[in-house]
Amino acid sequence: MSNEIKSTVKDYMTKNVITVTADTPNEEIIKTMKKTKHDGYPVVDSNDQIVGIVTAYDLLLKDWEDGKVNKVMSREVIVAKEDMGINDASRVMFRHGISRLPVVDNNRHVKGIITNTDMVRSHIERSTPTKVNAFKESMEQLYDIKTRLTRELVPVDKLTPTQDRVYADELQGRMYELERGLAEPTIVVKTGNRYILVDGHHRAVASTKLGLNEIDSYVIDLKKDIKLGLERTAEKQGLKKFSDINIIEDDQHPLIALTETIKTANIKKKNSKS
Repeated sequence: MSNEIKSTVKDYMTKNVITVTADTPNEEIIKTMKKTKHDGYPVVDSNDQIVGIVTAYDLLLKDWEDGKVNKVMSREVIVAKEDMGINDASRVMFRHGISRLPVVDNNRHVKGIITNTDMVRSHIERSTPTKVNAFKESMEQLYDIKTRLTRELVPVDKLTPTQDRVYADELQGRMYELERGLAEPTIVVKTGNRYILVDGHHRAVASTKLGLNEIDSYVIDLKKDIKLGLERTAEKQGLKKFSDINIIEDDQHPLIALTETIKTANIKKKNSKS
């Protein structure tokens, strides 16, 4: 594997995509939108190949009553491949003024869908490609070694935590992402036969809450048995497994708390003027 990590559409797309056919009644599309809170679906034929897309925009602008999807769907649909870079996909969506890209394989079968929300998330959470390379380089410089970088599914029970607390509200968000296949990989250091969790404690704890046995991770293999400073600190804190981590229920993640503070301040400011 190359040492340079490239963020691709596959890393951020929603994989469990709801598709419809051209014969689906428009009334059913409306009901599906209300139920799923999604506002667009790829349209596929009898071979599960994409032939168009139907969105709330189509239904607003066109006469949809007593009709089927084939009367309102857009037939000229822009699609992406799984290995397309996330930045390239962002540019395509921006330049064409679209909010979603169906992701297809070489046979035009739908493999996923990526939306504006996913693009925002990719930029907010793009800690992994940057952090993992920076951490990898720091390990090599610190210990004068060459490491090996892989991406793999690591058994959760093999991971040693190094963070003594997580926030309940952030944990809820990570569980939502994991259930939908949207979570970022964690960053793990393999030293000897030990797997030390460096980044992604909310994701890892969420995995245990959901009963998941493995977690998607970037693994930096030191190819030596080196006792890390993170390990020593974790031992002093009594951290051996994820049940040792304190879940903060009565406080908010600092970013959430900041948002609420700003929101409250604005409300108070409006009230003072009235």
